[in-house]
Amino acid sequence: MEHQNITLEDKYKLTQGRAFMTGIQALVRLPLDQRRRDEKQGMNTAGYISGYRGSPLGGYDQQLSVAQSFLDDHHIVFHEGLNEDLAATAVWGSQQTTLFPGAKYDGVFGLWYGKAPGVDRAGDVFKHANFSGVAPTGGVLAILGDDPTCKSSTLPSQSEYAMADYEMPVLNPATVQEVLDYGLYGIALSRFTGCWASMVALADTMDGGAVVDVDTDRVDIITPDMPELTSARYIKRNDGRMEKEIVHREQRLPAVLEFVRANKLDKTILDGHKPKIGIVTTGRASRDVFEALDSLGLSRERAEKLGLAIFKVAMTWPLEPTRISDFCAGLDTVLVVEHKRPLIEDQLKAILYDLPKTKQPKIYGKRQAKGDVFPETYVVPVPQIARAIYDLLPKGPHRKQADTYFKNITESARKAGLREAGNLRSPYFCSGCPHNTSTKLPEGSRALAGIVCHFLANIHSDDTDMHTQMGGEGMPWVGMAPFTDEDHVFANLGDGTYSHSGSLAIRAAVASGAPRTPQTSSMG
Repeated sequence: MEHQNITLEDKYKLTQGRAFMTGIQALVRLPLDQRRRDEKQGMNTAGYISGYRGSPLGGYDQQLSVAQSFLDDHHIVFHEGLNEDLAATAVWGSQQTTLFPGAKYDGVFGLWYGKAPGVDRAGDVFKHANFSGVAPTGGVLAILGDDPTCKSSTLPSQSEYAMADYEMPVLNPATVQEVLDYGLYGIALSRFTGCWASMVALADTMDGGAVVDVDTDRVDIITPDMPELTSARYIKRNDGRMEKEIVHREQRLPAVLEFVRANKLDKTILDGHKPKIGIVTTGRASRDVFEALDSLGLSRERAEKLGLAIFKVAMTWPLEPTRISDFCAGLDTVLVVEHKRPLIEDQLKAILYDLPKTKQPKIYGKRQAKGDVFPETYVVPVPQIARAIYDLLPKGPHRKQADTYFKNITESARKAGLREAGNLRSPYFCSGCPHNTSTKLPEGSRALAGIVCHFLANIHSDDTDMHTQMGGEGMPWVGMAPFTDEDHVFANLGDGTYSHSGSLAIRAAVASGAPRTPQTSSMG
């Protein structure tokens, strides 16, 4: 066997073969691949990246800085955003480059990144920029750092509904390979349709690692033939306000659906023998479905013989109707497995609504065959997915291992419950953390919690309570002060938050005239 020299630079340098990388590093490689593909097509493009850090994308800016020489070689500019909405506005500006004299490139493709609260914060920019459009040789991909289990947030998140409101297509990758590939499809979709595209980024994908295919030509992107599309779908000067809405809904969104259909992004990944039971899933949930099948003792081959088929959705909004309708044809039952709220399930029911009743499969998801419910909170546990699949399968010897699995799961849960009370540990500040002292208060005082690490004071200090969104620190007191005899409170505000948006809260507190509203600055 020929020995291959492997280096840490392979993940960014190789243009053939395979390389190991994390999900975050795949996002670093993505613009490099885009520039390389453009060069092969004779296009002189550049890239622009801006956003604001936060788990699960907390290490993205760091990894981009480490790869600075690669960014420079590929004409990619990275600017850390002061906050999410200003970063999104800068990315919007990158699409305006070729509208004015002096452009040095044929176009600039843009990447925005941010944690879910930043997605919400940047919503006004997303709406305006998305309806304004992108450059034909530019394109924009917004990377959405979701935290569905609230591991490092003040609220659980699911940004897909926000994207639906902003009318931005949203891709949902399940693996590191799909992060890299869906990213390229997302930029190509944006260029073809004229709208911004987005992509979900979860912690288990971003923090995980895999060996992936890095061939520059591994993705064969098809440009659909839609002669009805006009140049009005692209960004331009002096466009009309009402025209933006008309163009977006009558040209861009139909083009989005056709792009997904033509490139077969949504696909059948398990094709059963004369299938009668179908599973529709996406992203992380698709991995959980296969883990559930394995727990039931069902290999791919055995599941197919039992008449089970699985359809994986790449773009969760808007849901492309043609291929999923073909998948559902002839099925008796469809189980939709998705975490959080029923985005796919509700769209699928609408797509199949006009079918004759005799041809409509029974659709289960958040409501299942036996009346059980997939939760819309947290994530759907694998044992619960396994139970829902088990209830739909025909009886037979394959159930023996499944019965053993459910028995073991029940016993494990019982034992865990017995130990739970003695094993709970509240999170606390790291050793040597300055918040140990910066969150302490004079006797008799109370404080409003802030965002970032000093939020932990909310958990273990009786004198610190309540909190706000990032940049709202102290403002609840402005609405409380006129109606109480209490003369002041403290508010925790980190220096990073101060720079991001907190300085405006201080100005607003002063302007309100609220009595004595001091801010304690802690290093967050």
